[in-house]
Amino acid sequence: MSWALFTVIAAAAQTLRNALQRDLTTRLGVGSATYVRFLFGFPFALIFLALMRAMTGEALPALAPSVWPPVVIAALTQIGATGLMLQAMRSRSFVVTTAYIKTEPVLAALFGLIFLGETLSVPMAIAILVATGGVVMTAWPKSGLPGGGLAALVSGLSSAALFAVSAVFFRAAIHALPAGCFGIRASTILALGLFFQSVALTLYLALFDRPGLCAILRLWRPSLSAGFMGAAASQFWFLGFALATAGQVRTLALIEVFFARIVSGKMFSEKPAPREAFGLVLIVLGVALLFNS
Repeated sequence: MSWALFTVIAAAAQTLRNALQRDLTTRLGVGSATYVRFLFGFPFALIFLALMRAMTGEALPALAPSVWPPVVIAALTQIGATGLMLQAMRSRSFVVTTAYIKTEPVLAALFGLIFLGETLSVPMAIAILVATGGVVMTAWPKSGLPGGGLAALVSGLSSAALFAVSAVFFRAAIHALPAGCFGIRASTILALGLFFQSVALTLYLALFDRPGLCAILRLWRPSLSAGFMGAAASQFWFLGFALATAGQVRTLALIEVFFARIVSGKMFSEKPAPREAFGLVLIVLGVALLFNS
């Protein structure tokens, strides 16, 4: 059950990273704020990899040709997912956008079945549906979708789909490595993915948004914090992916909605809607069913 502990830690770290990135979005814009997570996260990924090597005493695994395609797919879809998430957060509340994105477990389970042949038992499928239903209940607006709500809904759900694809292919990349314990394989893929993402986004900004690139460097202190939290979250996500299916990890990750509720109240002074309580109860029930399935 180590994967469960890794997932809870990852969810907490990701909530803080999302909050930091949302704040940076107001100062840098969506594109540059998306970039921060990867550029400033890459050095920490190298540190995590070095620590994992020291702890395990293992050498870096060889990068077989089969590793590269899933890494590239996962890295690109994660970039797109992060940008869409930040775009949604500009027009909807932090907790509601988090809830939109947390429809991901159903998609992750579906993509895991399609691309990796991962099957779910009936109790697991019920657990995922119940927990995701709780997310939908939490996110459902009071009346209609005013004030950019429809755009945020589309962006949030599209982000969830891309995050699901990313999770499945990062898991595929971890298991494509020919040797090494789960920790060294997870850390290797994290460093490889962040390296590719950093290079790709640096080239993009250098060509199309040099002022944005300069603004990022000026705001290096908050960017460094967001990068560290992003790398820490990814490190524990990847450890979870090495031990359990993407569907299982992403279902337990729905506890991030609880963390988002705390953060949204403390940092953004956002008040919860009454129906959120029932949605949160469903999430807890779904997670409990997952552990008993």
